[in-house]
Amino acid sequence: MIKKVKITEVIANPNNPRLIKDDKFKKLVKSIQDFPDMLNVRPIVVNKDMVVLGGNMRLKAIKEAGLKEINVDIVDWNEQQQKEFIVKDNVGYGEWDWDDLANNWDAEELTDWGLDIPNFVIEPGLDELIGQEKNNSPTIKITFETVEDLQQAEIDITELIDRKYKKAFFSVSAGEL
Repeated sequence: MIKKVKITEVIANPNNPRLIKDDKFKKLVKSIQDFPDMLNVRPIVVNKDMVVLGGNMRLKAIKEAGLKEINVDIVDWNEQQQKEFIVKDNVGYGEWDWDDLANNWDAEELTDWGLDIPNFVIEPGLDELIGQEKNNSPTIKITFETVEDLQQAEIDITELIDRKYKKAFFSVSAGEL
């Protein structure tokens, strides 16, 4: 059942297993300030006691943005269903199609909207890198600003290669960071 309530009636879940870092939290607050109407179609999910099951970080950002009322979806689930929802609501099953995003979307808008775009830097002299592996396979070197960017890109690139380039090999190494 969806209803509008005062923000003070909603209780953040003390057992929420998700965190949000400062930079991403600021982006979430900004996205709510810039487009508060999206909250009308994406209510916070709470149990009968008004404890958040889905949307803890949005609740925190909504408070920071200064909103006084929010829409909540009140569910009547047993404890096991609540725990299952908390995890399943936050699992990212999908993946970004970086090719589509790069060719059909505006990178600045995507960043403004909160999407973390890996900071790919193609090294100068790429032509010199082609064919330098022992087995003479074409190669590419990509440098990242942070270890976190490298780790996320490794996941994204591996999924893309597995999906599109069945015979390609992908390896990651961390040099000086």
